[in-house]
Amino acid sequence: MGTTAKKEFKAESKRLLEMMINSIYSQKEIFLRELISNASDAIDKIYYKALTDDTLNFDKESYYIKVEADKEDRTLKISDTGIGMTKEELEINLGTIAKSGSFAFKNENEIKDGHDIIGQFGVGFYSAFMVADVVTVVSKALGSDVAYKWESDGADGYTIETVHKDSVGTEITIKIKENTEEDTFDEYLEEYRLKAIIKKYSDFIRYPIKMDVTKREPKEGTDNEYTEYQEEQIINSMVPIWRKNKNELTTEDYENFYKEKHYGFDKPLKHIHISVDGAIRYNAILYIPENIPFDYYSKEFEKGLELYSNGVLIMDKCADLLPDYFSFVKGMVDSEDLSLNISREMLQHDRQLKLIAKNIKNKIKSQLQTLLKDEREKYETFFKSFGRQLKYGVYSDFGSNKETLQELLLFYSSKEKQLVTLDEYVSRMPEEQKYIYYAAGESYERIERLPQTELVLDKGYEILYFTEDIDEFAIKMLMNFKEKEFRSVSSGDLGLEAEEGKDETTTEEQDNKELFEKMKTILQDKVKDVRVSKRLKSHPVCLATEGDVTIEMEKVLKAMPDNQNIKADKILEINSNHNVFQSLKAAYDHDAEKFNLYTNLLYNQARLIEGLPVEDPVEFTNHVCKIMV
Repeated sequence: MGTTAKKEFKAESKRLLEMMINSIYSQKEIFLRELISNASDAIDKIYYKALTDDTLNFDKESYYIKVEADKEDRTLKISDTGIGMTKEELEINLGTIAKSGSFAFKNENEIKDGHDIIGQFGVGFYSAFMVADVVTVVSKALGSDVAYKWESDGADGYTIETVHKDSVGTEITIKIKENTEEDTFDEYLEEYRLKAIIKKYSDFIRYPIKMDVTKREPKEGTDNEYTEYQEEQIINSMVPIWRKNKNELTTEDYENFYKEKHYGFDKPLKHIHISVDGAIRYNAILYIPENIPFDYYSKEFEKGLELYSNGVLIMDKCADLLPDYFSFVKGMVDSEDLSLNISREMLQHDRQLKLIAKNIKNKIKSQLQTLLKDEREKYETFFKSFGRQLKYGVYSDFGSNKETLQELLLFYSSKEKQLVTLDEYVSRMPEEQKYIYYAAGESYERIERLPQTELVLDKGYEILYFTEDIDEFAIKMLMNFKEKEFRSVSSGDLGLEAEEGKDETTTEEQDNKELFEKMKTILQDKVKDVRVSKRLKSHPVCLATEGDVTIEMEKVLKAMPDNQNIKADKILEINSNHNVFQSLKAAYDHDAEKFNLYTNLLYNQARLIEGLPVEDPVEFTNHVCKIMV
């Protein structure tokens, strides 16, 4: 057999090959994905030849890829029944780093029929050197009587010689490196590991990927003895669910795919199957989960969809495909039109990706709106798990997404005693009602007992109950809905006071101006003001606020690690129609010490109603004892 002396890689240095092996790929297991993709390309090329060559009969069942491991020899072989390579093609495709035969073939043949050549850059083959001491390629080209062997042990160069091979196709044999302290290369000879890598990256390669798999059967007449034998199996699924006709698929098919891909342990509430064939082509299957992942609201949670390029997994979690507020969505996207970087591991951020992401965002919103309209119970189940994330979406990015999300929000209603949309609230508003009223607190039960709700409820107006820490922040960013401004029941101005009531309140404030000034002096900087309440009916006292920061917001901000001691501007409101106020007036006129005592007790009472801690518990208990004595 003819042979040639070792040749150097054309115009490339040892440094370039070392860089590709050590830097371009983040995980060594990628090498198997790359070699299988190349093998699939080689079979595709015969398929395209058959389209224009009547002498070629492309029988798909005759074409396959095989992976074989030999632990004793420490070799891994990947073979295919594809188009093969001539000596010249071996020189060009393997002798020149980053020369892609697939890319050239694709350009020359104007592929348009729905298939696509996977390989583009010609770098993938060299990923084998991440795990190999020696790489040997034996290839026989279609129409050739001669086969050639290409062999290299790395950057020093390669040899090519003539060899015998019975069938058309290519065999790549990798001599696996010995283990090191940092890397266990033995894993690439283990059957279970090879199967796992194939399923992860190459499950949807369109041709069968075969392996000889070890089987065990009990020996006859024994309980604990087994006979082992090898059986050839097809490892990959080949036809992905997203390329099937939607009409052929059942809900069970989608749920099974959800489980197989380990998207969650629950059943998805809804699935979205997208097939787009326009300016950019892609398929996607998205899921809206039912249950919240245990780490969802933690730093450890990673959002993103699986991203495939022509059926080959490129990224486990492509975060750029989902906005943060839809980060709960699981699923995958497969496109032939993405621009990948040289290692095919990462995307170049480009127009195609942004178009896909925008379309996916709109599809998710549309599905949630349909769920809200047609399957309210299911939507409420979803919202209890992920509604907080939608509210974060309204608040984040300076409110830039509020128009997208506001119609998806739900809040508990004082009138309906269940979750309602903002649209439902506004549709029920009486004509004279100016604002959308809300109250914030730790629970629905606690909010219902707040003194501040009395006047609004007495008017027959509905109140939205906010119990999550994000609620008020989101509403402050939203500002209004359908031209109706949001207004807290603790706000200084509820917009409810009648003209005659205004006169009465003003008279009381004037008559008791010195009393309130004295209370404000006693409380010092604890409150911004003390005044007659316009909202209290049966309760003696409450706290109201002025400005953007409410008491509930103050609690949230105080609990944050970077607490900047931001406080609400508190107003102590006194019910001038309550018996307590008469006692307060009497103390002001006749007993300064008792007036001081009453003032502090009323202030602490108001704090306790709001769920705020008493600032000095010992002083407070002493004051209570004085009252009792």
